[in-house]
Amino acid sequence: MQRFLFNFLLAVEQVALNRLRSILTALGIVFGVAAVIAMLAIGSGARKSILDQMKLIGVNNIVIESLQPNEMEDVEEEEDSGTSNDNNKKPFSPGLRMTDIAAIEKIVPGIELISPEIELNTNLIYKEQQRKGRCIGIDNPYFELNNLKLAKGSFFSPHHLKNASSVCIIGSDVEKRFFSKEEALGNFIKSNNVWLKVIGVLESKSLNNESLESLGLRDLNEDIYVPVNTLLVRFKDRSNFFKQLVGRNSRQNRGNNSGRNIHQLDKVTIRMKDSQKLQASADLMARILYRKHFEFAYYKFQVPELLLEQEQKTQDTFNFVLAAIAGISLLVGGIGIMNIMLASVLERTKEIGIRRSLGATQKDIIQQFVSEAVFISLLGGIIGIFLGVIAANIIASSAEIPTIISAWSIILSFGVSSAVGLIFGIVPARRAALLDPITALRT
Repeated sequence: MQRFLFNFLLAVEQVALNRLRSILTALGIVFGVAAVIAMLAIGSGARKSILDQMKLIGVNNIVIESLQPNEMEDVEEEEDSGTSNDNNKKPFSPGLRMTDIAAIEKIVPGIELISPEIELNTNLIYKEQQRKGRCIGIDNPYFELNNLKLAKGSFFSPHHLKNASSVCIIGSDVEKRFFSKEEALGNFIKSNNVWLKVIGVLESKSLNNESLESLGLRDLNEDIYVPVNTLLVRFKDRSNFFKQLVGRNSRQNRGNNSGRNIHQLDKVTIRMKDSQKLQASADLMARILYRKHFEFAYYKFQVPELLLEQEQKTQDTFNFVLAAIAGISLLVGGIGIMNIMLASVLERTKEIGIRRSLGATQKDIIQQFVSEAVFISLLGGIIGIFLGVIAANIIASSAEIPTIISAWSIILSFGVSSAVGLIFGIVPARRAALLDPITALRT
């Protein structure tokens, strides 16, 4: 051990005597390690972001969304362009309705949960406070589908759901805004012209604005939730517009709907028991609705898990490219170390001869030169770790890409840098050890 320490101190002394050369030699390791840490931080952050998105939309979900009026007009034009004469025109579809949910539940197997959703912009009033908000008509499965939990109070009872009771559950931001100085439960908040009794408050849900926009979601903390029948009975039922229409085969009546949202429901979220049958189930639901809506597709299907799986594949490809770049950087750094160490052997031939003539063995020479290579690599690894952490933070703040720096990524980078020094230092060390002492002294 004393002999090894002596050889190691000689190696450190040589590195200190040639500081500039040592720093330049270590640059390849520095950038390689920094790239590894930054790459792993970006990959971990992207993975967490995708998992958070999965939690937002739920697992094994199929989402049916109603089209906006301008999108519906495009569908009508496409349908009419394929019709040869007026006699073959199809009746006009009444839009997404509660009866569609009943048909899907009856025909499609393997449904675990299903929840309608109606969104209504409203004015929220409590005492002297007033603000714009959203009133969402839902059923109880909605909370499980969206991973929402109660902070206090209770969910809707069967009585509330069946009898269109004037009750609501509010988001955490609504509670902070209107009930910061008093208890929300049991109080009444006014939504448009309807007084609603607060029976529950949801836990605050941490949300990323970028994730919300990419998935087309809203901030669930800012909404108030009422039973779907309550919204249809006490607020507004958009499907009542069709009671005024006569002769739905008429193109003129179809045109009367221009610019109006006639869907009773804005969205239906369905959770399937088997993730392997998501696409097949979505295709079956599409055929059911296509027939019920007289072959007018005034809705669109989304299978978020499949979209996120595609996003994960794209992210994995991106991470693979980053890993390749980082690996090339480390390889170049290792080659640089070997190149400099080989040059160092030629420069220090006489020094090697003197050490051998004074009793140093081949093992001593190998230990000295390998120690130099490993020390340079470790030095580069330490600097690279700091640069990698800084780079990850800069990327997170400037590009708004989530990054997570884990302990194992730092340990991995440090271990790789040590291995690079060891592997690429062996060849120069063996060459130095095999020099003939007499020939070396003549140099």
